[in-house]
Amino acid sequence: MQTVPETPATARAPGSDPPTDAALLAGTRTDFGTVFDRHAPAIYRYCARRVGTEAVDDAVSDTFTIAYERRGRFDPAHSSALPWLYGIATNVLRRYRATEARHRKLIRLHGEPAADGTAERAVARADADTAVRALAGELDRISRRQRDVLYLFAAGLTYADIATALDIPIGTVMSRLNRARTRLRAALRERGITTLEGPA
Repeated sequence: MQTVPETPATARAPGSDPPTDAALLAGTRTDFGTVFDRHAPAIYRYCARRVGTEAVDDAVSDTFTIAYERRGRFDPAHSSALPWLYGIATNVLRRYRATEARHRKLIRLHGEPAADGTAERAVARADADTAVRALAGELDRISRRQRDVLYLFAAGLTYADIATALDIPIGTVMSRLNRARTRLRAALRERGITTLEGPA
């Protein structure tokens, strides 16, 4: 059982650098709350992109519950816990396969909901929405492993971060991503779509 320090890592001297994720994960419950505050928005966006609003809260909650239970396993050699958290979230999302499939079907039929309710943003998304629908259908045809890499790459992770998240070699990340992108580009070309650019 991991020993929890009595003094939070966040209780630092004025002017000192913020504690690293590794220090926070080795600290108190309050410290873990800081890790949550730092990274929950990114994990929420990632889960929402995959399962929609139906299960995103549960998926994020499960991710951080597991992270807290396994915080002693975090490798302090890594400067950020975010790739590790993405890996936990990816494993958690496997419990929601049916929900994820329903979400892709909804996107395929109706397009992806706008991030806000403004008419201007909805209009700006119109062209990209066609591409999103096409991709949603094609995502059902690539392997789960390729989807995992693709979604993590879309979330902004580097090859190295994805390798850390999924505990696979960088070469495997690159090959899975290449196969997925090749398949998706071909599907878009068949529909006469040459860009995925949306609103700024």
